[in-house]
Amino acid sequence: MELIERPSPNFDPRPEGTAIDILVLHYTGMRTAEEALARLCDPEARVSSHYTVDEEGRIYRHVAESKRARHAGVSWWAGERDVNSRSLGIEIVNPGHEFGYVPFPEAQIAAVIHLAHDVLARHPIPPHRIVGHSDVAPARKMDPGELFPWGLLAQNGIGLYPPDAQIAGSLTQSSESTFASMLATYGYGVSPDMDIPLSTVVTAFQRHFRPVRVDGIIDADCDARLRALLQLMNSD
Repeated sequence: MELIERPSPNFDPRPEGTAIDILVLHYTGMRTAEEALARLCDPEARVSSHYTVDEEGRIYRHVAESKRARHAGVSWWAGERDVNSRSLGIEIVNPGHEFGYVPFPEAQIAAVIHLAHDVLARHPIPPHRIVGHSDVAPARKMDPGELFPWGLLAQNGIGLYPPDAQIAGSLTQSSESTFASMLATYGYGVSPDMDIPLSTVVTAFQRHFRPVRVDGIIDADCDARLRALLQLMNSD
């Protein structure tokens, strides 16, 4: 795999003994790839990621995997408040919701899959800990968004995605408290751990796992998807 070196000064040491066991996917949310690359490498911006993948599938390396990049910000996943310390971050060039969100090109997604396989060969990151920025920071972030092909990644062994066969025909709908508990079991930050409205967390869940309808409302379809994910997680 060919990497283009584009070093960023924006990194820190990882805490000693901390495992790398979370992979966070982002979109850049800027007008062009060059704008995004410049910001990720600007010392005044103080942000970075380990890698960026542009629309043509070129892969840029900014920070060594052994170092703590600054990509997740204030975040939570499965009890971890400092997601940056135990994660790797991949930025995917896309203007995002602010500048004209568009589907991700095939060449770009192929490169993301290739890069993720390469990362997972070095770090045994469980599938349920391969997440989007909006999963770990639902009150602040929407990326990589509802156009990102999470199902395709799961078909290629990257992350989890609920199979249609386990969803069709389900009539079960949990109470809000039960659904919140299941979200927390999967890894999402909910009250009392995080001061975030449940509907905001449900919206993040839908962006990832039910992108055809993102409305923040718990329904039988969401319930079936989350239960299917928990079954997959427990069989990892």
